[in-house]
Amino acid sequence: MTDHFDPTALQQSWPRPENPRPIVIFGAGSIVGDAHLPAYRQAGFPVAGIFDPDRQKAAALASAWGIPAFASQAEALSVPDAIFDLATPPAAHAAILSTLPIGAGALIQKPMGGDLAAATAILDICRDRQLKAAVNFQLRFAPMMLALRDAIAQGHLGKVVDFDAWLALATPWGLWPFLKGLPRIEIAMHSIHYLDLIRGLLGNPSGVHAKTIGHPNHDVAQTRTAAILDYGDSVRCVLSVNHDHDFGRRFQACEFRISGTEGAAYVKLGVNLDYPRGEPDELWIRPAGGSEWVEVPLQGAWFPDAFGNRMANLQRFVGGEDVELIGSVEDAWQTMALVEAAYQSSARPATAIAPLPGR
Repeated sequence: MTDHFDPTALQQSWPRPENPRPIVIFGAGSIVGDAHLPAYRQAGFPVAGIFDPDRQKAAALASAWGIPAFASQAEALSVPDAIFDLATPPAAHAAILSTLPIGAGALIQKPMGGDLAAATAILDICRDRQLKAAVNFQLRFAPMMLALRDAIAQGHLGKVVDFDAWLALATPWGLWPFLKGLPRIEIAMHSIHYLDLIRGLLGNPSGVHAKTIGHPNHDVAQTRTAAILDYGDSVRCVLSVNHDHDFGRRFQACEFRISGTEGAAYVKLGVNLDYPRGEPDELWIRPAGGSEWVEVPLQGAWFPDAFGNRMANLQRFVGGEDVELIGSVEDAWQTMALVEAAYQSSARPATAIAPLPGR
């Protein structure tokens, strides 16, 4: 460890609001019980209640957590000074946002609509209703990623020149039945997190080369993706994503390697390995001037801590304590534009290889 690098001093959490507002959750799917509610309870955020058109589903989840289940959408909307947490499928976002009080705070489950046109419609609704709205790209707020960002900002890696994302694992897509029949899955619902994180670290690429495909063993639209983000001649950024490496844990992986001109970082995203039980996250840094890799002792994990940090920034922004709303709908639209470009790239023919010339 070098004298100037203290892994315990890196930022890993977001400051909590002084006066947290009540949270109204729309949707009672698995992500609410697995991440939203545990994170909000851990952070001390009050949850006013849950609404879902499936009243029985909402009642069961609310009962398990000792919170109210709203009898109607109108009742949910009547909570004063609430932050509205839309843990709903993308097709439901626009209709709910159109009913929120003018100027309300809102957190929208990713993706921001099913495609870029839907994202644009959502952006227009949020602008028209003056909503203080963010999209729940919460990977930016995971303890390991906050620490990574802080290490980069402090110069411990020098200038970032390489970003590699490598996933080879088995994802239980059956946990999300609403995905069945959707035309866009892997990039739109999963790798979108990585694209958003990369944008947060490196800025917007000028373009993308991508191919996303399914797998013969099931009927999910896409589960495997290869992508290159174009950052010109100085930064190489590559994603290799395979959700069908279902041959036991031994050689599975879910990791990032970030290399700079002076140092490097390794990140293990543990939650995706044996999801939803997961494994511990890891962050290792070889700092500028150092000769050894240093493990950063993490204070929490992507699930559920990132959800609490994400909500904290939104709460503080609505309350005037934070000047920047990270992952605002304006910023998230640009992630959706990158996703759209990736699908367009995948749909286009690759550059043809010249045939062997005849004699």
